[in-house]
Amino acid sequence: MVRPVDVSVERVIRAARAEVAGFAADMGNAPRWYRNIKSVEWRTDPSTDPGARAAFVAEFMGRRIAYTYEIREHLHGERLVMSTEEGPFPMQTIYEWSDAPKGTHMRLTNRGFPSGFKAVLMPVMALAMRRAMTQDLSQLDKVMRSRP
Repeated sequence: MVRPVDVSVERVIRAARAEVAGFAADMGNAPRWYRNIKSVEWRTDPSTDPGARAAFVAEFMGRRIAYTYEIREHLHGERLVMSTEEGPFPMQTIYEWSDAPKGTHMRLTNRGFPSGFKAVLMPVMALAMRRAMTQDLSQLDKVMRSRP
């Protein structure tokens, strides 16, 4: 049986919650702050509303992965849930935002059942995900601080 992967990372992003949430929730911005995302192409009209879909091309652990994310839930400025059933890693991604003394506390969670990877690689994969996600939130902080 394939064990699920469930990884969360958190960081304070030094910008207002509305700015961080608005920028991060727009899937078209993903290549600007996700290290592994190489491209995004909208499959619906660009939107952060439930049902909006965008096709992603990513590289992870030396593999090219193509999948389409669909927004499932969006509480503006609080929570965004998107998921995919495609590719070797059917996954759900959750963004959560709250106010912090010096900006916005953001939690990024990825969970799913990676069917294209061997079970023995799951601990290594989870560590690689945590490292990449931590770098992604760091990059998001840099992007947000560099905006006018």
